[in-house]
Amino acid sequence: MKKIRVGILFGGKSAEHQVSLLSAKSVIEAIDKNKYEPVLIGINKSGEWFLCEDLNHYLMHPSDPKHIHLIETGERVTVVAKQDGNPLVSLAGNALHQTVDVIFPVLHGTYGEDGTIQGLLKLANIPFVGSGVLASAVAMDKDVMKRLFRDAEIPIAKFITLHSHSLKNTTFEEIEKTLGLPLFVKPANLGSSVGVSKIKNRQEFDEKIAFAFQFDHKILLEEYIAGREIECAVLGNEEPIASLPGELIPQHEFYSYEAKYLDEAGALFKIPTVLSSTEIEKVQALSIKAYQALCCEGMGRVDMFLQENGRIVINEINTIPGFTKISMYPKLWAISGLSYSDLIDRLIGLAVERFQKDQKLNTLLTLMDEPHALSDQ
Repeated sequence: MKKIRVGILFGGKSAEHQVSLLSAKSVIEAIDKNKYEPVLIGINKSGEWFLCEDLNHYLMHPSDPKHIHLIETGERVTVVAKQDGNPLVSLAGNALHQTVDVIFPVLHGTYGEDGTIQGLLKLANIPFVGSGVLASAVAMDKDVMKRLFRDAEIPIAKFITLHSHSLKNTTFEEIEKTLGLPLFVKPANLGSSVGVSKIKNRQEFDEKIAFAFQFDHKILLEEYIAGREIECAVLGNEEPIASLPGELIPQHEFYSYEAKYLDEAGALFKIPTVLSSTEIEKVQALSIKAYQALCCEGMGRVDMFLQENGRIVINEINTIPGFTKISMYPKLWAISGLSYSDLIDRLIGLAVERFQKDQKLNTLLTLMDEPHALSDQ
Protein backbone atom coordinates (compact mmCIF):
# COMPACT_ATOMS: atom_id res chain seq x y z
CA MET A 1 0.00 0.00 0.00
CA LYS A 2 1.31 3.44 -0.93
CA LYS A 3 2.21 5.52 2.10
CA ILE A 4 0.53 8.86 2.74
CA ARG A 5 3.13 11.63 2.57
CA VAL A 6 2.69 13.97 5.52
CA GLY A 7 4.50 17.29 5.49
CA ILE A 8 5.29 18.12 9.13
CA LEU A 9 5.74 21.87 9.43
CA PHE A 10 7.51 23.19 12.53
CA GLY A 11 9.65 25.95 14.03
CA GLY A 12 8.50 29.34 12.80
CA LYS A 13 9.00 33.03 13.60
CA SER A 14 6.99 32.97 16.82
CA ALA A 15 8.34 33.44 20.33
CA GLU A 16 7.15 29.85 20.75
CA HIS A 17 9.66 28.56 18.17
CA GLN A 18 11.43 26.19 20.58
CA VAL A 19 8.17 24.79 21.91
CA SER A 20 7.22 23.96 18.31
CA LEU A 21 10.48 22.07 17.80
CA LEU A 22 9.80 19.98 20.91
CA SER A 23 6.23 19.23 19.78
CA ALA A 24 7.32 18.31 16.25
CA LYS A 25 9.99 15.94 17.56
CA SER A 26 7.32 13.99 19.45
CA VAL A 27 4.98 13.88 16.44
CA ILE A 28 7.77 12.68 14.14
CA GLU A 29 8.76 9.94 16.58
CA ALA A 30 5.18 8.75 17.13
CA ILE A 31 3.68 8.89 13.63
CA ASP A 32 2.97 5.43 12.16
CA LYS A 33 5.85 4.94 9.69
CA ASN A 34 4.08 1.92 8.16
CA LYS A 35 1.19 4.12 7.02
CA TYR A 36 2.78 7.56 6.68
CA GLU A 37 5.96 8.92 5.13
CA PRO A 38 6.94 12.08 7.05
CA VAL A 39 8.37 14.98 5.07
CA LEU A 40 10.06 17.34 7.53
CA ILE A 41 9.82 21.06 6.80
CA GLY A 42 11.50 23.32 9.34
CA ILE A 43 11.05 27.09 9.51
CA ASN A 44 13.80 29.13 11.15
CA LYS A 45 13.28 32.27 13.23
CA SER A 46 13.80 34.43 10.13
CA GLY A 47 10.94 32.68 8.32
CA GLU A 48 13.06 30.62 5.90
CA TRP A 49 11.78 27.13 5.09
CA PHE A 50 14.08 24.09 4.91
CA LEU A 51 13.55 20.49 3.85
CA CYS A 52 15.06 18.31 6.59
CA GLU A 53 16.09 15.14 4.77
CA ASP A 54 17.54 13.24 7.73
CA LEU A 55 14.81 12.10 10.15
CA ASN A 56 17.43 11.45 12.80
CA HIS A 57 19.41 14.68 12.50
CA TYR A 58 17.34 17.83 12.08
CA LEU A 59 17.64 19.34 15.58
CA MET A 60 20.55 20.37 17.76
CA HIS A 61 20.18 19.73 21.51
CA PRO A 62 16.79 18.03 20.91
CA SER A 63 16.15 17.29 24.59
CA ASP A 64 17.08 20.73 25.95
CA PRO A 65 14.19 23.26 25.86
CA LYS A 66 16.63 26.15 26.40
CA HIS A 67 19.08 25.32 23.60
CA ILE A 68 17.15 23.24 21.09
CA HIS A 69 17.41 24.65 17.56
CA LEU A 70 16.82 23.75 13.93
CA ILE A 71 19.65 22.47 11.73
CA GLU A 72 19.49 24.73 8.67
CA THR A 73 21.33 22.64 6.07
CA GLY A 74 18.49 21.38 3.89
CA GLU A 75 17.12 22.70 0.61
CA ARG A 76 15.03 25.88 0.72
CA VAL A 77 11.33 25.15 0.37
CA THR A 78 8.32 26.98 -1.06
CA VAL A 79 4.75 25.69 -1.10
CA VAL A 80 2.75 25.96 -4.32
CA ALA A 81 0.01 24.05 -6.15
CA LYS A 82 0.14 22.23 -9.47
CA GLN A 83 -2.22 23.29 -12.20
CA ASP A 84 -4.21 20.09 -11.72
CA GLY A 85 -4.68 20.99 -8.06
CA ASN A 86 -2.39 18.34 -6.62
CA PRO A 87 -0.39 19.76 -3.72
CA LEU A 88 3.39 19.75 -3.82
CA VAL A 89 6.43 20.99 -2.00
CA SER A 90 8.71 22.78 -4.47
CA LEU A 91 12.41 22.95 -3.67
CA ALA A 92 13.67 26.38 -4.68
CA GLY A 93 16.70 26.14 -6.98
CA ASN A 94 16.17 22.43 -7.51
CA ALA A 95 14.47 20.68 -10.41
CA LEU A 96 13.03 18.00 -8.14
CA HIS A 97 9.56 18.29 -6.69
CA GLN A 98 8.24 16.33 -3.74
CA THR A 99 4.49 15.94 -3.50
CA VAL A 100 2.75 15.77 -0.14
CA ASP A 101 -0.75 14.53 0.55
CA VAL A 102 -1.41 16.53 3.72
CA ILE A 103 0.38 19.04 5.95
CA PHE A 104 0.55 18.72 9.73
CA PRO A 105 1.39 22.21 11.06
CA VAL A 106 3.06 21.86 14.46
CA LEU A 107 3.48 25.61 14.77
CA HIS A 108 2.58 27.40 18.00
CA GLY A 109 1.84 31.11 18.25
CA THR A 110 2.03 33.82 15.62
CA TYR A 111 2.75 32.93 11.98
CA GLY A 112 1.59 29.38 12.61
CA GLU A 113 -1.44 29.15 14.86
CA ASP A 114 -3.02 32.47 13.87
CA GLY A 115 -4.42 31.69 10.42
CA THR A 116 -1.41 32.81 8.37
CA ILE A 117 -0.09 29.35 7.52
CA GLN A 118 -3.65 28.06 7.22
CA GLY A 119 -4.40 30.74 4.61
CA LEU A 120 -1.27 29.86 2.64
CA LEU A 121 -2.12 26.16 2.63
CA LYS A 122 -5.73 26.91 1.70
CA LEU A 123 -4.57 28.96 -1.30
CA ALA A 124 -2.18 26.18 -2.28
CA ASN A 125 -5.07 23.67 -2.12
CA ILE A 126 -3.27 21.44 0.37
CA PRO A 127 -5.14 19.54 3.11
CA PHE A 128 -3.90 20.45 6.58
CA VAL A 129 -4.47 19.35 10.15
CA GLY A 130 -6.33 21.62 12.54
CA SER A 131 -8.61 24.63 12.34
CA GLY A 132 -8.98 26.80 9.27
CA VAL A 133 -8.20 30.48 8.81
CA LEU A 134 -11.14 31.95 10.76
CA ALA A 135 -10.97 29.80 13.89
CA SER A 136 -7.17 29.98 14.00
CA ALA A 137 -7.20 33.77 13.80
CA VAL A 138 -9.92 34.41 16.37
CA ALA A 139 -8.63 31.80 18.83
CA MET A 140 -5.19 33.40 18.71
CA ASP A 141 -6.52 36.90 19.37
CA LYS A 142 -7.62 36.75 23.00
CA ASP A 143 -9.62 39.96 22.68
CA VAL A 144 -11.73 38.75 19.73
CA MET A 145 -11.99 35.26 21.22
CA LYS A 146 -13.44 36.57 24.48
CA ARG A 147 -15.92 38.80 22.68
CA LEU A 148 -17.18 35.78 20.72
CA PHE A 149 -17.44 33.75 23.92
CA ARG A 150 -19.37 36.59 25.53
CA ASP A 151 -21.77 36.71 22.59
CA ALA A 152 -22.29 32.93 22.87
CA GLU A 153 -23.06 33.36 26.60
CA ILE A 154 -19.99 31.39 27.62
CA PRO A 155 -18.71 32.55 31.03
CA ILE A 156 -15.38 34.43 30.90
CA ALA A 157 -13.32 36.63 33.21
CA LYS A 158 -13.82 40.40 33.07
CA PHE A 159 -11.24 42.00 30.81
CA ILE A 160 -10.05 45.29 29.33
CA THR A 161 -8.26 45.57 25.99
CA LEU A 162 -5.47 48.11 25.56
CA HIS A 163 -3.78 49.24 22.36
CA SER A 164 -0.32 50.75 22.30
CA HIS A 165 -1.60 53.94 20.68
CA SER A 166 -4.28 54.49 23.36
CA LEU A 167 -2.27 53.59 26.46
CA LYS A 168 -1.86 57.24 27.46
CA ASN A 169 -5.62 57.47 27.98
CA THR A 170 -5.66 54.66 30.55
CA THR A 171 -4.95 54.97 34.28
CA PHE A 172 -4.13 52.35 36.88
CA GLU A 173 -7.00 53.62 39.04
CA GLU A 174 -9.55 52.98 36.29
CA ILE A 175 -8.20 49.46 35.71
CA GLU A 176 -8.19 48.62 39.42
CA LYS A 177 -11.76 49.87 39.84
CA THR A 178 -12.99 47.63 37.01
CA LEU A 179 -10.92 44.48 37.49
CA GLY A 180 -9.63 44.63 41.06
CA LEU A 181 -6.27 43.33 42.23
CA PRO A 182 -4.39 41.19 41.53
CA LEU A 183 -4.92 41.06 37.78
CA PHE A 184 -3.18 39.54 34.78
CA VAL A 185 -1.71 41.25 31.72
CA LYS A 186 -1.31 39.27 28.49
CA PRO A 187 -0.26 39.97 24.90
CA ALA A 188 -3.39 39.43 22.81
CA ASN A 189 -1.74 37.22 20.18
CA LEU A 190 0.67 34.85 21.89
CA GLY A 191 0.48 31.54 23.69
CA SER A 192 2.60 29.47 26.08
CA SER A 193 2.24 32.31 28.63
CA VAL A 194 4.84 34.39 26.74
CA GLY A 195 4.68 37.99 28.01
CA VAL A 196 2.12 37.17 30.72
CA SER A 197 2.54 38.81 34.13
CA LYS A 198 0.60 39.10 37.37
CA ILE A 199 0.09 42.67 38.61
CA LYS A 200 -0.40 43.01 42.36
CA ASN A 201 0.04 46.73 42.95
CA ARG A 202 0.56 50.18 41.39
CA GLN A 203 4.36 49.84 41.44
CA GLU A 204 4.28 46.82 39.09
CA PHE A 205 1.73 48.24 36.67
CA ASP A 206 3.84 50.31 34.24
CA GLU A 207 6.70 47.83 34.06
CA LYS A 208 4.55 44.79 33.34
CA ILE A 209 2.33 46.64 30.87
CA ALA A 210 5.47 47.70 28.98
CA PHE A 211 6.75 44.11 29.05
CA ALA A 212 3.54 42.77 27.48
CA PHE A 213 3.68 45.43 24.75
CA GLN A 214 7.07 44.05 23.69
CA PHE A 215 5.21 41.09 22.17
CA ASP A 216 2.06 42.66 20.67
CA HIS A 217 0.43 46.00 19.84
CA LYS A 218 -2.67 44.88 21.74
CA ILE A 219 -2.80 43.49 25.26
CA LEU A 220 -5.45 42.23 27.66
CA LEU A 221 -5.90 43.03 31.31
CA GLU A 222 -7.94 40.33 33.06
CA GLU A 223 -9.44 39.93 36.50
CA TYR A 224 -7.91 37.26 38.68
CA ILE A 225 -10.09 34.15 38.91
CA ALA A 226 -9.57 31.91 41.93
CA GLY A 227 -10.24 28.30 41.02
CA ARG A 228 -8.85 24.97 39.89
CA GLU A 229 -7.18 25.06 36.46
CA ILE A 230 -8.97 22.47 34.34
CA GLU A 231 -8.11 21.49 30.77
CA CYS A 232 -10.14 19.48 28.29
CA ALA A 233 -9.12 18.21 24.85
CA VAL A 234 -11.57 18.42 21.93
CA LEU A 235 -11.30 16.45 18.67
CA GLY A 236 -13.39 16.57 15.51
CA ASN A 237 -14.95 18.66 12.76
CA GLU A 238 -18.75 18.92 12.61
CA GLU A 239 -19.35 16.53 15.53
CA PRO A 240 -16.49 17.09 17.99
CA ILE A 241 -15.93 14.97 21.07
CA ALA A 242 -14.31 15.92 24.39
CA SER A 243 -11.77 14.00 26.45
CA LEU A 244 -11.80 13.37 30.15
CA PRO A 245 -10.64 16.55 31.92
CA GLY A 246 -7.22 17.04 33.47
CA GLU A 247 -6.02 19.49 36.09
CA LEU A 248 -2.94 21.66 36.20
CA ILE A 249 -1.61 22.65 39.63
CA PRO A 250 1.04 25.39 39.26
CA GLN A 251 3.90 25.29 41.73
CA HIS A 252 4.66 28.95 41.12
CA GLU A 253 2.46 32.02 41.38
CA PHE A 254 0.98 31.12 38.00
CA TYR A 255 1.80 28.81 35.09
CA SER A 256 4.43 30.95 33.32
CA TYR A 257 6.51 30.09 30.24
CA GLU A 258 9.42 29.14 32.50
CA ALA A 259 7.19 26.89 34.60
CA LYS A 260 5.86 25.18 31.48
CA TYR A 261 9.07 24.46 29.64
CA LEU A 262 12.16 25.18 31.75
CA ASP A 263 11.25 24.02 35.25
CA GLU A 264 10.54 20.29 35.51
CA ALA A 265 8.76 20.92 38.80
CA GLY A 266 6.85 23.94 37.48
CA ALA A 267 3.47 22.24 37.79
CA LEU A 268 1.73 19.09 38.92
CA PHE A 269 -0.75 17.35 36.65
CA LYS A 270 -3.77 15.27 37.57
CA ILE A 271 -4.70 13.27 34.47
CA PRO A 272 -7.56 12.60 34.78
CA THR A 273 -8.52 14.93 37.57
CA VAL A 274 -10.98 14.14 40.34
CA LEU A 275 -14.40 15.51 39.44
CA SER A 276 -17.93 14.29 39.94
CA SER A 277 -19.70 12.81 36.92
CA THR A 278 -21.87 15.93 36.78
CA GLU A 279 -18.80 18.20 36.76
CA ILE A 280 -17.14 16.11 34.04
CA GLU A 281 -20.24 16.36 31.84
CA LYS A 282 -20.40 20.11 32.44
CA VAL A 283 -16.72 20.60 31.56
CA GLN A 284 -17.04 18.51 28.40
CA ALA A 285 -20.24 20.21 27.24
CA LEU A 286 -18.85 23.70 27.80
CA SER A 287 -15.60 22.76 26.06
CA ILE A 288 -17.46 21.64 22.96
CA LYS A 289 -19.67 24.74 23.07
CA ALA A 290 -16.59 27.00 23.21
CA TYR A 291 -14.91 24.99 20.43
CA GLN A 292 -17.93 25.36 18.17
CA ALA A 293 -18.42 29.05 19.05
CA LEU A 294 -15.05 29.77 17.41
CA CYS A 295 -15.75 27.41 14.47
CA CYS A 296 -12.79 25.20 15.43
CA GLU A 297 -11.97 22.01 13.54
CA GLY A 298 -9.54 19.16 13.99
CA MET A 299 -8.29 19.78 17.49
CA GLY A 300 -8.29 22.22 20.38
CA ARG A 301 -7.44 22.32 24.07
CA VAL A 302 -9.90 24.28 26.18
CA ASP A 303 -8.50 25.84 29.36
CA MET A 304 -10.82 26.91 32.15
CA PHE A 305 -11.20 27.62 35.87
CA LEU A 306 -13.51 25.66 38.16
CA GLN A 307 -14.50 27.84 41.09
CA GLU A 308 -15.54 26.63 44.54
CA ASN A 309 -19.20 27.42 43.85
CA GLY A 310 -19.12 25.12 40.80
CA ARG A 311 -19.02 27.93 38.22
CA ILE A 312 -16.78 27.30 35.23
CA VAL A 313 -14.97 30.23 33.60
CA ILE A 314 -13.47 29.60 30.17
CA ASN A 315 -9.98 31.06 29.78
CA GLU A 316 -8.99 30.22 26.20
CA ILE A 317 -8.74 27.66 23.40
CA ASN A 318 -5.46 26.56 21.87
CA THR A 319 -6.01 25.40 18.28
CA ILE A 320 -2.49 23.91 18.03
CA PRO A 321 -1.87 22.81 21.61
CA GLY A 322 1.44 21.55 22.89
CA PHE A 323 2.14 18.17 21.31
CA THR A 324 5.08 16.73 23.19
CA LYS A 325 4.61 13.30 24.72
CA ILE A 326 4.11 14.94 28.11
CA SER A 327 1.78 17.68 26.84
CA MET A 328 -1.75 17.83 28.18
CA TYR A 329 -3.56 17.38 24.85
CA PRO A 330 -2.18 13.93 23.88
CA LYS A 331 -2.13 12.76 27.51
CA LEU A 332 -5.82 13.64 27.95
CA TRP A 333 -6.67 11.56 24.89
CA ALA A 334 -4.45 8.73 26.09
CA ILE A 335 -6.42 8.41 29.34
CA SER A 336 -9.63 8.72 27.29
CA GLY A 337 -8.65 5.65 25.22
CA LEU A 338 -6.84 7.15 22.21
CA SER A 339 -3.09 6.56 21.97
CA TYR A 340 -0.63 9.22 20.76
CA SER A 341 -0.09 7.43 17.42
CA ASP A 342 -3.84 6.87 16.91
CA LEU A 343 -4.49 10.53 17.75
CA ILE A 344 -2.12 11.64 14.97
CA ASP A 345 -3.87 9.22 12.62
CA ARG A 346 -7.30 10.61 13.56
CA LEU A 347 -6.16 14.21 13.04
CA ILE A 348 -4.79 13.47 9.58
CA GLY A 349 -8.03 11.71 8.71
CA LEU A 350 -10.06 14.75 9.83
CA ALA A 351 -7.88 17.01 7.66
CA VAL A 352 -8.45 14.89 4.56
CA GLU A 353 -12.17 14.58 5.32
CA ARG A 354 -12.57 18.37 5.49
CA PHE A 355 -10.50 18.89 2.34
CA GLN A 356 -12.60 16.42 0.35
CA LYS A 357 -15.79 18.09 1.56
CA ASP A 358 -14.46 21.53 0.57
CA GLN A 359 -13.59 20.27 -2.92
CA LYS A 360 -17.28 19.70 -3.58
CA LEU A 361 -18.11 23.38 -3.10
CA ASN A 362 -18.87 25.43 -6.20
CA THR A 363 -16.24 28.18 -6.39
CA LEU A 364 -16.60 28.93 -10.11
CA LEU A 365 -20.06 30.52 -10.34
CA THR A 366 -19.92 34.20 -11.34
CA LEU A 367 -22.48 37.00 -11.48
CA MET A 368 -22.64 36.52 -15.25
CA ASP A 369 -23.92 32.96 -14.92
CA GLU A 370 -27.57 32.21 -15.51
CA PRO A 371 -29.77 31.64 -12.40
CA HIS A 372 -30.23 28.00 -13.42
CA ALA A 373 -26.48 27.37 -13.53
CA LEU A 374 -26.35 25.72 -10.13
CA SER A 375 -29.26 23.37 -10.81
CA ASP A 376 -27.71 22.27 -14.11
CA GLN A 377 -24.52 21.03 -12.46
